[in-house]
Amino acid sequence: QVQLVESGGGLVQPGGSLRLSCAASRSIRTIYAMGWYRQTPGKQRELVAHITTIGSTNYADSVKGRFTISRDNAENTVYLQMNSLKPEDTAVYLCYAVSASSNYWGQGTQVTVSS
Repeated sequence: QVQLVESGGGLVQPGGSLRLSCAASRSIRTIYAMGWYRQTPGKQRELVAHITTIGSTNYADSVKGRFTISRDNAENTVYLQMNSLKPEDTAVYLCYAVSASSNYWGQGTQVTVSS
């Protein structure tokens, strides 16, 4: 079992930055992959960024060049650095983890980009 707790969301103006954190309740060294989805009302959940155990990353086209995902195995934490934020980035951001036995989800953190 893994519990995931997100933090770092909030209200930011267009062009601003936020860093989301996803803290896992146990070591993430053996977790295959972690990442972030985002959800807005009436829309399908969208994969934002993904990072594997060996550090390979993948991003949605809409965030490439603006968002960076990273993981700190010593801290059991995955980060999402979000720069040049746009109003269309407004969503609930959910952290997930994929292990050999199951997938896990956090509760989500709200990101609102508005002037």
